[in-house]
Amino acid sequence: MRALGVLSLTAISVNTIIGAGIFALPGTLDQLLGPASPIAYLAAGSAVLLIALCFAEAGSRFESSGGPYIYALSAFGGFAGFEVAWMYLLARLTALAAVSNTFSAYLGYLWPPMQHGPGRLFAITVMIGAITTTHMLGVRSSELVNNIFTVGKLLPLMAFCVAGLVLLDLRGIFLKPIPGAHSLQQASLLLMFALGGFESASIPSEEVIKPTQSVPAALLSSVGLVVVLFLLIQVVAMAALPGLATSGTPLASAARSFLGPAGGLMLTAGAVLSTAGTSHANLFTGSRLVYALGRDGQLPSKLAWLHPSLGTPGIAILSYATAGWILAVSSAFASLAALSALARVLMYSTTCLAVPILRRRMPVSNNRAFVIPGGGLIAALALGVCAWLLAGSSADQVTTAAAALTVGAFIYGFLRYKRGVVA
Repeated sequence: MRALGVLSLTAISVNTIIGAGIFALPGTLDQLLGPASPIAYLAAGSAVLLIALCFAEAGSRFESSGGPYIYALSAFGGFAGFEVAWMYLLARLTALAAVSNTFSAYLGYLWPPMQHGPGRLFAITVMIGAITTTHMLGVRSSELVNNIFTVGKLLPLMAFCVAGLVLLDLRGIFLKPIPGAHSLQQASLLLMFALGGFESASIPSEEVIKPTQSVPAALLSSVGLVVVLFLLIQVVAMAALPGLATSGTPLASAARSFLGPAGGLMLTAGAVLSTAGTSHANLFTGSRLVYALGRDGQLPSKLAWLHPSLGTPGIAILSYATAGWILAVSSAFASLAALSALARVLMYSTTCLAVPILRRRMPVSNNRAFVIPGGGLIAALALGVCAWLLAGSSADQVTTAAAALTVGAFIYGFLRYKRGVVA
């Protein structure tokens, strides 16, 4: 069922990008760069935009769900497509589990029993169970809940920005020495991953109205919106809280400093909504990737089952939610934490590499497709950004990613062997 328009698809992307990280990010950036932190947002935002442009062009050529998986499959074949999807699924499941635990931690600020033991188990189970139910009820139900979450998380952040711009003196925050290039690189690298998640708009294309037009619009508008919002949050937080770099709860503390206890409570409630909303968007896009793998025979075909009246991939949704819940309640996601960054770089790199290949293999004779201006220059620059991200990876990340790729290769070979036996 094609029910998602540009605004709802943009909301999914924004909901995925804005998670729990923004509530701690201003303090980390202030520690690294001090008054130069807004420069890092501009640098990282420009770099992410290059990659988003590649996703926009690739996404404008497909009406099938799958996003980076379908781009790699079409450009490089089944094995590359499966490895991209496999790594992305592991990273998304890890994120779902981690954010679910963050949800219980933030909820614990409002209701302490939810932070530990049975309370934590209850909070995680109810949250994942509730968002799974909304997805099972159909894409329109998912769309409505996702839009509510997006508005719910944006309102307190926007109120923080507007109030700060009106009430605070911003003139003196930039009048300090700017740290060196290494600190700027560290901060930009951190922001590159904080801005990740925009690609989620490219995955559920089969449920999007006019996907060849809506996907590029949603990808680019979500990146632009979030970069501007994050930049304003950083500026206001710097003006509101002189000790921003040393605060354990930088955004809530900054709001409390000029809006009083109500401001701190508003940001804490926003964090609870933000983590729940991010989990909701994660479950939506992650389950659609599982569905796409089942549809193409890369995973068991039962995962591509669609409800006859609702049109939802029910088995894929339940499978993905169950795996995320197991990782969350067992804390097994911690062992996969090093995988997330490199999995994203792999996905970004293959999409950037796929753009010139898809241009040759899927020439477009009308104006439906979005085409990046400048020939292959933008794709080459985006690939350079991916190489820069890869250079910042740790040994643990490389080792974990290599192990995950190896496991993925074995799974791919085993499933091909089983399909051969069945045939």
